Amino acid sequence: MKRYVFVGASNRAMGMYVKLYAEEFKDYAELAGVFDINSVRAGILGKACGNIPVYGDFDRMIRETKPDAVIVTTVDRYHDEYIVKALEAGCDAITEKPMTIDAEKSRAILEAEKRTGRKVIVTFNCRYMPYVARVKELLKGGAIGKILNADLEWMLDRSHGADYFRRWHRYMRNSGGLLVHKATHHFDMINWWLDQNPEEVFAFGTRNFYGPTREQRGERCFTCPYKNKCEFFWDIKADDFSRRFYLEAEKEDGYFRDGCVFAGDIDIYDTMSVNVKYSGGAFLSYSLVAYSPYEGWKVSFNGTEGRLEAEEFGSGIRRDEPNGQIRLYNRRGECTTYDMMKNNGAHGGGDEELLRDIFIGGMSDPLGKKSGSFSGAMSVLIGAAANISIKTKKPVNIKELLY
Repeated sequence: MKRYVFVGASNRAMGMYVKLYAEEFKDYAELAGVFDINSVRAGILGKACGNIPVYGDFDRMIRETKPDAVIVTTVDRYHDEYIVKALEAGCDAITEKPMTIDAEKSRAILEAEKRTGRKVIVTFNCRYMPYVARVKELLKGGAIGKILNADLEWMLDRSHGADYFRRWHRYMRNSGGLLVHKATHHFDMINWWLDQNPEEVFAFGTRNFYGPTREQRGERCFTCPYKNKCEFFWDIKADDFSRRFYLEAEKEDGYFRDGCVFAGDIDIYDTMSVNVKYSGGAFLSYSLVAYSPYEGWKVSFNGTEGRLEAEEFGSGIRRDEPNGQIRLYNRRGECTTYDMMKNNGAHGGGDEELLRDIFIGGMSDPLGKKSGSFSGAMSVLIGAAANISIKTKKPVNIKELLY
């Protein structure tokens, strides 16, 4: 049985790893320790894991618990630090997406993995979603021939999307913006579907909706004088978990979870458009907005033998549709439709399958779902290149960032 420790007592660590571990994987893996600078959140996570030890010192945790792997669930800007430390301590690293936030940190991780001989796993749960995997299966099987073009539109609604502008994600220095933190999922899906590497990126991005776009705003929802008439008010005391995990932990590090989405210091974009040229000749057109009336995504691929379309919705008018469809059009315009029953598991069933692959292993993987540091870097670097392109108004070469 392998031993694992957490770096970062986060909501993601609690919601994905701890919950599913307790339900399905406790007979296959041992959770041995939690490190975080916030002792309140670390204590809650440690208790949820069966009262495992809590540490305020990473090196001490590694010495005392002697883990096989370190699970990194910190703020994105610190991923590289703890991934590299884990590898140098002789452990493997399992990191939440994004692997890191820029090219320099990506290079550091790749170099450390090569130098130490240890391995990095990036938890791209979208690859494990049955619907997403079925698209991969059809494309890999040549359903539309050689892929020449892809269009991906991603919509975040005014609940999920707004939340990124309340939390630590709202600052580029912490998350790399949504083109890194959120879109790393999307770019990895495209990279995986295409089975090609990105080469060149050109992008536009701005903040149209959130940030200082209205005068009636406060520092945070909890103390805001406009809370009774703001449609974006989020009550941090509304549920027991948020109260204990965030509000009562503020005294430790000063972090509050309910920042105003219209704050003047927000510097990430809420409206983005990216073009990518791939090594196999395919082009990608990608867009992301964080204030849509409904949530979901739409993708289309054009190839030498036809076209594939797929879409999935998480909120709004189409949320309760029981099936997802994949539509294939051949060169004669004939359509074949595949109906996929929606999976009600976390992230469309992706979380459960991902953790089964990590903690139990031995799964057949003909589609290459398990992803490592190179895949992590490729998805990060599209977003990092897009951020550079937005600032410079010039195309950015991926290889020049990586090497």
